[in-house]
Amino acid sequence: MYEWRSISDVERKRRLSERKVNRQPWHGPPKFEHVGKTRFLITAACYEHKPWIGISSERMSLTAESLLSIADEFCSELYAWCILPNHYHLFVDSGDIRMFQSELGKFHGRSSFEWNKEDDQRGRKVWFRSFEKPIDSIRHFYVTLNYVHNNPVKHGLVEKWTDWPYSSAVDYLETVGRDEAKRIWLEYPVLGYGDSWDR
Repeated sequence: MYEWRSISDVERKRRLSERKVNRQPWHGPPKFEHVGKTRFLITAACYEHKPWIGISSERMSLTAESLLSIADEFCSELYAWCILPNHYHLFVDSGDIRMFQSELGKFHGRSSFEWNKEDDQRGRKVWFRSFEKPIDSIRHFYVTLNYVHNNPVKHGLVEKWTDWPYSSAVDYLETVGRDEAKRIWLEYPVLGYGDSWDR
């Protein structure tokens, strides 16, 4: 994700040339108009994946409260969520993804200011980027659901979904039941989902 600094000038020029030919932005993931799409996986990461969210359990909890409040106001459905020390995932249904992303951007600005003051780190870059992945099929929906709930396990923070307090995993299991959750997990395995962008 942050390899740009370490690659050679020749490789940088090659990649920029490729982006120009494909009419992609020079930096960052390409932005697409998601016509007709309302279901998205939102992912936002701290700069260089530093654990600025996870400085304390209080900050983790306040981050969860803030993000859930924004989702409640700007989304018709919150299917799954997970807050980790250095990034978060929100799996939502939103008819206005741009407005939702704008509100998340405001939260990023406020939290950067507050956390930098608390940590005596004025000017520190806290957030790196936030992006949305549209959900394209029923399979994609359930794999994403499993992915979000399994994220703390993937990153080695806990051994079981239910051990991580900053996610919707416990509520999900109570709602669908363990047998149904197991069926969904086996029928829609995560496999390598997220390997190229969630590290």
